[in-house]
Amino acid sequence: MKKILFGLLFVCASTVAQIQAPAPSPAAKIEQKVGLTDVTVEYSRPAMRGREIFGDLVPYEEVWRTGANANTVISFSDDVTINGKELKKGSYAIYSIPKENSWELMFYNTTDNWGVPQNWDESKVALKTSAEVSEPMSDIESFTIWFANLENDAADLKLGWADKIATVNLGVPTEAKTMASIERVMNGPTANDYFAAASYYHESGKDLDKAYEWVTKATEMAGDQAFWMLRRKSLIEADMGKKKEAIATAKKSMASAQKANNADYVKMNKESIAEWEGGK
Repeated sequence: MKKILFGLLFVCASTVAQIQAPAPSPAAKIEQKVGLTDVTVEYSRPAMRGREIFGDLVPYEEVWRTGANANTVISFSDDVTINGKELKKGSYAIYSIPKENSWELMFYNTTDNWGVPQNWDESKVALKTSAEVSEPMSDIESFTIWFANLENDAADLKLGWADKIATVNLGVPTEAKTMASIERVMNGPTANDYFAAASYYHESGKDLDKAYEWVTKATEMAGDQAFWMLRRKSLIEADMGKKKEAIATAKKSMASAQKANNADYVKMNKESIAEWEGGK
């Protein structure tokens, strides 16, 4: 019996215990804002450990996973350009074909491959470009990705290991985003801005007069088709004791919701109208 209990305890201990050891190619994550665009890179960092890297461990003229372990993944919050070529916002796996004097860099649409896909699909290559290659002042022991020459609308994306640094230029839409922001602010708040402010004031029990002012501006700007805004206006009117106005606004909201086939708002408005008419 003692032997059985000892055996069970040993099995349990073996199952629970886990050995912790550093990964040969540790994971890394870098986050960089370029202008107004967020760029994130997640990758693993293999080390040289006295090995010959390019032309040996990483053969020339063959697709390389550009790192180790899971895919090296780069994500953009906006549409960008790589060496002047357009690339839509989103996440991409980075693959490369190292050559002695240049690299070919590829941004691949799927990011869940472990290394190079077994069945390479050229249609999934969102962008392909040539990267300039230079030599560092001294060998780079661990594979490293970083950004350099940061400007308002551009930066250099660099990938370095051993005796090679590959560089591509990243362009971001800072000018377009800034001008759009300036135009929006200079033109004043939108209907959605007024609506959001009115909704917050109403729900948090703040100044109802101010909430009513803002929701009125929102509905005037958006028109009668914005049934959700009219609904909010009717609720504010009701809370202000303006039952007659609340009923009239709710009827507008209901008619608009019926046109939009939004049964939920039709139902809510019907119930509110019945309640307010009953309380006359």
